[in-house]
Amino acid sequence: MKVAADAGERASKVLITGAGGLVGRHLARRLAARHEVLALAHRDLDITDRAAVWRRVEAERPDLVVNCAVLGVDECERDERAARALNVEGPRALAEAAGPAGADVLHFSTNYVFDGRDAARAPYTQEDEPRPVNVYGRTKFEGERAVRAAARQSFVVRTSWVYGRGKESFLSSAYARLAAGRPVRAIADTWANTTYVEDLVGRVEEILARRVYGTYHVVNEGVCSYYDFASEAARLAGLSDAEAARHVIAVGEEETEREAERPRSTPMRCLFSEGLGLAPLRHWRAALAAYVASQD
Repeated sequence: MKVAADAGERASKVLITGAGGLVGRHLARRLAARHEVLALAHRDLDITDRAAVWRRVEAERPDLVVNCAVLGVDECERDERAARALNVEGPRALAEAAGPAGADVLHFSTNYVFDGRDAARAPYTQEDEPRPVNVYGRTKFEGERAVRAAARQSFVVRTSWVYGRGKESFLSSAYARLAAGRPVRAIADTWANTTYVEDLVGRVEEILARRVYGTYHVVNEGVCSYYDFASEAARLAGLSDAEAARHVIAVGEEETEREAERPRSTPMRCLFSEGLGLAPLRHWRAALAAYVASQD
């Protein structure tokens, strides 16, 4: 893949699957400033259709294939067959089709490949052995291995609790709800790194520019629970400590009755980025403040 370093160089052709989702949309917008981007939502290309994947990649001849296709954690738990098709076989087909086209592959994965059993442990690095506790994590880890086996020229980007404009989620909506005086229930006994999507796609650009293949952990600095995140959102919304205490309601993971078990504590650290001289992403509080500012 040729990455354009300035306006005088030829831009690369980038094919993005799952481009209807949060990460796919933001990454397509960012890369389109300097590259030719073909952003394919599920309706444009179902990556579980192996023949369709091969036809599209052969026809487009991209320099880079990026897989952002995703199935929710609880959806994976309800339908393991669908999870395996989207998280394992789809990425495998993309990586295998990329080879004859001469394309690099970038595949997004998750902190949920780790079990998170020990809340006191140091952040997970690429040297730690994945031990997923749910269908989503197991199939995402299998998908990582499938991509690496099929495409030597591949990047795997593990990220965590991604939020940003354009997707309704707890992290994306907590500030707006609190600013409007509406209460939020926030899990207080599960911890990880949050990741502002703008910071994620910015780091992906840096990774692609260096073209050093491997597995990356891309998250904002600092660890928090959903309760910590919501409490900071309340502060940014101008709520007093007393108001925040009334509006941010702490709950335990077991109270949510979610279908899939969640790993309890999965902070991550990127040894690979550090080795390349890439500075850690800004702290999650600063990233949340930037996201809030973007709402105005």
